[in-house]
Amino acid sequence: MNKEPIRIAHIIGKWLGGGVESVVMNYYRHIDRSKVQFDFICDSDSTDIPYDEINALGGKVILIPPYQKVFKYHKELKKVLKTGNYKIVHSHINTLSVFSLFAAKCAGVPVRIAHSHSTTNKKEWKKNLIKIVLRPLSKFFATDYMACTEHAGRWMFGDKEYDKGNVYILNNAIDANKFRYDKEKRLKKKKELGFKNTDIIIGHIGRFTKQKNHSFLVELFNDLYKINNNYKLLLIGQGPLEQEIKQKVKEFKLEKSVIFLGQRDDVNELYQAMDLFLFPSLYEGLGMVLIEAQCSALPCVASNEIPLEAKITNKCLFVDLNADSATWCDAIFKCDIKNRRDMSEYVKKNNFDIEHEVKKLELYYKKRI
Repeated sequence: MNKEPIRIAHIIGKWLGGGVESVVMNYYRHIDRSKVQFDFICDSDSTDIPYDEINALGGKVILIPPYQKVFKYHKELKKVLKTGNYKIVHSHINTLSVFSLFAAKCAGVPVRIAHSHSTTNKKEWKKNLIKIVLRPLSKFFATDYMACTEHAGRWMFGDKEYDKGNVYILNNAIDANKFRYDKEKRLKKKKELGFKNTDIIIGHIGRFTKQKNHSFLVELFNDLYKINNNYKLLLIGQGPLEQEIKQKVKEFKLEKSVIFLGQRDDVNELYQAMDLFLFPSLYEGLGMVLIEAQCSALPCVASNEIPLEAKITNKCLFVDLNADSATWCDAIFKCDIKNRRDMSEYVKKNNFDIEHEVKKLELYYKKRI
């Protein structure tokens, strides 16, 4: 008789096609689903949930009221968790996990994982205020602490818990083979996108939110374009500040050189078309796209607010977030954009290969049952 797989309730919050969702789906695609299955509990105002893929892989998507409706959220989540008889709840909503894991405790779920995927920055003080208030509470109802990096773990759970070894680091692993450099794919994608051989393509992937620092990105690109009008900027993603950034591009008269591609499912191929990856985020838990870009053999220029764990090749440079545009431009000019080779080995060496890391997560869940 076949034994039923362990069913894990993954609390995603608002599924908006961001990095956290990518991380969870990467693990879900590669885990042994005959032993471990995922159910995804999402806020009802989510967008871009891959229903068909999740259903095909044997999982379920369960929608509940958004967490802003705190009492309805608690009542419905508690009901879902109790009805589903889950033994493990894995919450991915950072400091907001205080709400999800309280419902999980009330539902009698024995294993409650709080997962830190991010940190914060002084420039987002309003958002920070909520995080700072909730941060000490985020541990209250958790039985297990998890984080994507040491920095994210220390930020959310504190130095004491981290130093005692109570925070499990789960790397934001990727499929190295999917993102490895391929010259033929590069030429094909550049042609498909209509780029000339003389074009120098700078890429960025991320939601249009303040955290990703698109405003600075466009200002920096404007300075680069004044020096060399062969530069092109690819912006991949969507989000609340998209129209604001498009307006800024229009004001700089860069409409023909800045390309908005929206949400894409071919990002692995888009990396191939790029010549350089720019990532000036205000903060990141890790910055998985930086790992993907390096795997694709791209030189990368990122802000110094990105955790050092994200640097897996010597092609990645960090620049002070507060440095002027000239300093950023100098870093970009130093990058070797001509010599690219397969760099996927560095993903494996630094423990970011999903084939290896997924086995660790599978074992973790099994040990907790």
